[in-house]
Amino acid sequence: MAPNDTLSLIWAGIIALAVFGYVVMDGFDLGLGILFPWLEKGDDRNTAINTIAPVWDGNETWLVLGGGGLFAAFPLAYAIIMPAVYAPLIAMLVGLILRGVSFEYRARTTRLWIWDRAFAGGSMLAAFSQGVILGAILQGMNVEGRAYAGGWFDWLSPFSVLTGLSVVAGYALLGACWLIYKTEGRLQAKAFALARVTGAATLVAVASVSLATPFLNHDYFSRWFGLPNMIYVAPVPILVVVVALLFVRALRQRREAQPFLLALALFFLSFTGLGICMFPYLVPGQVTIFDAATAENSQIFMLIGVAIMLPIIIGYTAYAYWVFRGKVGHDGYH
Repeated sequence: MAPNDTLSLIWAGIIALAVFGYVVMDGFDLGLGILFPWLEKGDDRNTAINTIAPVWDGNETWLVLGGGGLFAAFPLAYAIIMPAVYAPLIAMLVGLILRGVSFEYRARTTRLWIWDRAFAGGSMLAAFSQGVILGAILQGMNVEGRAYAGGWFDWLSPFSVLTGLSVVAGYALLGACWLIYKTEGRLQAKAFALARVTGAATLVAVASVSLATPFLNHDYFSRWFGLPNMIYVAPVPILVVVVALLFVRALRQRREAQPFLLALALFFLSFTGLGICMFPYLVPGQVTIFDAATAENSQIFMLIGVAIMLPIIIGYTAYAYWVFRGKVGHDGYH
């Protein structure tokens, strides 16, 4: 393997880590916003907000790292993907801005109903848009030469809508499990009930997307159902079933930390399935990570910066979660 290919794989791993880190850490606070309409007004909603208040803005650092890494390390893929998903990408940014503004304004106004709805709406819009972007990438893009040649609405399809709704359900599950872990009493009981509903919805969504994806193109199908690939990838769906059963048992036993950890495991397995479908492509069937990579010297130069900054990001994130550990009430952390 050429040195530049090795660097490309390293950068692909960094971007994958950033995307998964974002999904894990921003997923539960977006999910909390999605669940907001089902939480009681007053103390319950204030408690839910307090669980994410110290960490929600830092969670979005991973989104910047993932997007910036794609632009810097794989500029060709960035130049193709961005025009293809401009509309849902703009919608995602609007949703993130709306929920950020509402997060701050709801603490400084007596008209909570306005900003509570804005917080929920922005969270749903951001989550749905992220799922649509994922679906648009998976279903493929029209590329001619080295440029996107499709239309403005090519991203919109039944499959991208399905992935959008699936991400909303998955984030809602993470939000419910986060509330189980961080709260107690009436709100925790409500979170257990929400986790059962969102857990069922997420499992249906995972099954639906998993069944639909292999039929998007022959390459996906052969990776999952062709031999000998089928033998190698079989542990992924088997582990999904195992995690689902463990999740149901954890809810029945009223465990507090296990549901959240198992929901993260379900996301990790789904992320693994995505990797099985796409590797080594960044634009499915069109551009691989090796085709899209920037010059070797540029990758090395940027890798030095990432080697310095990534441990810092991980360190301050871990420290923030450690400082603000424990249960939360409507008046803040215990």
